[in-house]
Amino acid sequence: MEFFDRFAIPHPSPLIYASMVAIGLTVIAIIAGLTYFKKWGYLWREWLTTVDHKRIGIMYLLSALLMLFRGGADAIMMRAQLSVPENTLLDAQHYNEIFTTHGVVMIIFMAMPFIMALMNFVVPLQIGARDVAFPRLNALSFWLFFMGAMLFNISFVIGGSPDAGWTSYFPLAGNELSTSVGTNYYMIAIQIAGLGTLMTGINFIVTIFKMRAPGMTLMKMPMFTWSALITNIIIVFAFPVLTVALAMGTMDRLFGTHFFATTNGGMDMLWANLFWVWGHPEVYILILPAFGIYSEVISAFARRNLYGYKSMVGSMVIISLLSFFVWVHHFFTMGQGALTNSIFSITTMAIAVPTGIKIFNWLFTLWKGKIEVTVPMLYSLGFIPIFTIGGVTGVMLGMSAADYQYHNTMFLVAHFHLVIIPGVVFAMIAGLTYWWPKMFGFMLNERIGKWTFWFIAIGTCVAFFPMFISGLDGQARRMYTYSESTGFGIWNMLSFFGAILLAIGFALIVYNIYYSIRYASRDIGDDPWNARSLEWATHNPVPDYNFAITPEVSSSEGLWDAKKRGHTLFKGPYKEIHMPSNSGVPFIMSAIFFVFGFAMIFSMWIVAIISAIGIFACMAHRSFEQDHGYHISVDEIKQTEAKFGGAKE
Repeated sequence: MEFFDRFAIPHPSPLIYASMVAIGLTVIAIIAGLTYFKKWGYLWREWLTTVDHKRIGIMYLLSALLMLFRGGADAIMMRAQLSVPENTLLDAQHYNEIFTTHGVVMIIFMAMPFIMALMNFVVPLQIGARDVAFPRLNALSFWLFFMGAMLFNISFVIGGSPDAGWTSYFPLAGNELSTSVGTNYYMIAIQIAGLGTLMTGINFIVTIFKMRAPGMTLMKMPMFTWSALITNIIIVFAFPVLTVALAMGTMDRLFGTHFFATTNGGMDMLWANLFWVWGHPEVYILILPAFGIYSEVISAFARRNLYGYKSMVGSMVIISLLSFFVWVHHFFTMGQGALTNSIFSITTMAIAVPTGIKIFNWLFTLWKGKIEVTVPMLYSLGFIPIFTIGGVTGVMLGMSAADYQYHNTMFLVAHFHLVIIPGVVFAMIAGLTYWWPKMFGFMLNERIGKWTFWFIAIGTCVAFFPMFISGLDGQARRMYTYSESTGFGIWNMLSFFGAILLAIGFALIVYNIYYSIRYASRDIGDDPWNARSLEWATHNPVPDYNFAITPEVSSSEGLWDAKKRGHTLFKGPYKEIHMPSNSGVPFIMSAIFFVFGFAMIFSMWIVAIISAIGIFACMAHRSFEQDHGYHISVDEIKQTEAKFGGAKE
């Protein structure tokens, strides 16, 4: 088939045509706005070429919020389709595409960049560093993620979205059963984004090990930094497995190999194993930074140091190790045998123990604390009971014999969402609200924030608790319709109502940002939360160099020590500061990756070869480039510090 024929949408519908028009109008509006306000130069100088970890964090954040609403639109359509029996809002093909893209977008293109946003912005500040270890690699990491996300998201208007589920099991994802280019988008777009994530993992491991402030030993790092370190170690071990699996899947689809075929020596279960060897650690790549956020927030607003610091670190290390030994519970029903199922059932239930330790540590931190119920604290308090319910149902699913009843039902969908939404989404909103003043110099409105919390928390429970019942009654997941005689209608209508509440909650986040930009006070000081860790010891907004003088700490709560125990954080005179230069190469190289990915998806080999040469040319350019950064003089530092109201000494 000629590749131009494959550009056509295999599943046209009014919703897709409306999306095409909306995308076109949005692009025109953005181009017109940048041209009218003469912002092209500003966009290039300040954002597209930046290597500043803080700006890269903000770009990750904007991408994550954009993808939240992209994936949320899919979720609303799914719940609307299932809200009544025998609904015709979506047909089977369109529903398959929507539940596939919903899973991929929410996990890989929403939750991951949200975590990367907070890690990028906060971790260098928490450890007293000027930037990450490899600033230009950090920029390349973001732009590869972004180009992968954009490549995946054009699929539904050019060529058609993937439709084999977010796990993309073979042989369903093979050419015989997935005939459009949708699964090509899946294989290549996730590959490009995953390369960026792997680079981030390496970058942050080096940053945390080599760039900590004087006095900050490993056991004196803030808990969010600990969670970031362990998460990035998991990334470095898990993502190469995904990289290899996607490469093999791409070769099966484009070059006729048979890695995952059911004939000619292939093995379809090899994909399932490789996918979940990455996929289950991926769950903890999402959860562990969330645990770090909750530790920071609960400690700050309980006005107490975190209970059981060493046990918190130890439990995260144990979770990270066990996360690689549980993947087979995702296919208990696929015929491994009783012995294998029993082994992985034990490891699955064992992982609940270190997680339970963390729950009790947070509760003991709250005990006798002077609790201040702010918006971040509300999400942290709401997380504990909802996440515990989700976790306990996970232990139920971990019993391999019982899993024959639960597997592939809506019970499993309810479990997963009641872990991921409180465990990741609540944490991301808590972290966003908590660190927003440090990012932008003003606070989000507390009253709107609390309304938002109640809509999201109640919406989560209403949307997913009914699925436990319908799942136990036998409703299978991934089915686009059901008959009235099943009795599933009432539970699905309740779930749809919960999804509407969630949508209102997420819309309120956007309204809160708009309202706060217009009306929030900019005179909030450098430490509006009366926080404990080092990121609050610098100015609002944070200068390019982060700290005029490198801080010296004696505990994981450096700022709290300075406020309450008189410890001097900033010692000695100002010294000249070396900073990395901006570069357009990461953006250009990632744009070429986008072209390369698009060409591979549609088997446009000449374009793919030319773009591959362009990628290697960018790498060669960097190899021979002489760029030693720039220096900020003592006089410039003094001027900047004076503008912020004096040195932090």
